[in-house]
Amino acid sequence: MPNKITELFNIKYPIIQAGMIWNSGWKLASASSNAGVLGLIGAGSMYPEVLREHIQKCKNATQKPFGVNVPMLYPNIQEIMDIIVEEEVEIVFTSAGNPKTWTSWLQDKGITVAHVVSSVKFALKAQEAGVDAIVAEGFEAGGHNGRDETTTLALIPMVKEQIKVPLIAAGGIATGKAMLATMILGADGVQVGSRFVASEESSAHIDFKRVVVDAKEGDTQLTLKELAPVRLIKNKFYNDIQQLYKVSPTPEQLKELLGRARAKHGMFEGDLEEGELEIGQIAGLIHDIKPVAKIVEDIMNEFEIAKKEVSEL
Repeated sequence: MPNKITELFNIKYPIIQAGMIWNSGWKLASASSNAGVLGLIGAGSMYPEVLREHIQKCKNATQKPFGVNVPMLYPNIQEIMDIIVEEEVEIVFTSAGNPKTWTSWLQDKGITVAHVVSSVKFALKAQEAGVDAIVAEGFEAGGHNGRDETTTLALIPMVKEQIKVPLIAAGGIATGKAMLATMILGADGVQVGSRFVASEESSAHIDFKRVVVDAKEGDTQLTLKELAPVRLIKNKFYNDIQQLYKVSPTPEQLKELLGRARAKHGMFEGDLEEGELEIGQIAGLIHDIKPVAKIVEDIMNEFEIAKKEVSEL
């Protein structure tokens, strides 16, 4: 299925496996790449040397292209970028920061750069910074999100209207039908996160995967907008946040409740009560845990069937 995204990343299908913290280690990234999509290692939950280990293991597990997702808000960002260059990673997805900071630095070293945004305003800034592609992520997405709460259905055509670089849709995409819908709206490809959390190769704790599979409509909510908006499954920790909101907390009080390593405790270690459980609204449509190759096969089969059905309307 050749198009701008498959040609840019040298992949079979225009699908990106999102680089999610505590979920996207080398096993998920290499399995995704081997299945014909672009696998991403999620650097946001890794110390620099841990990232190096995952990159090396991913290289040994696949001969296909893969990349690294780098949230730019961490203090050791220079060390992370240096490791990416030293290990000859060819693709980097940046997020949570100003794309001007690293885009040209990475491109000068032969690295293809995509940047994740949640609004038209930031898409234009990313294009101005010279990125090779833009990921526009709607309000439905799991994990850290935009403050404007713009849905994918509204965001994609608005971004498409303003930019010229290849566009990747994200947020609420777990099926072939959703992939087709966003491409009809103007996307050149899609980024899929939550569906790959519930895969056999994801590094998420099995108890968290089961919670994702059991999730229903309305079981997630965007919260902590005063700090960094994040979509969470409603559990004890989420309820504690809502109780604190009743007394109009300061950002410092919210930070104290949040503490440290909540996401690790929840998604990686399986603490379903006190942990931070990040997943998208589309979890209500995820009903099983299966291999990455099967997930990709199902998405593409449904995509082709839906495309035929649409053409017959």
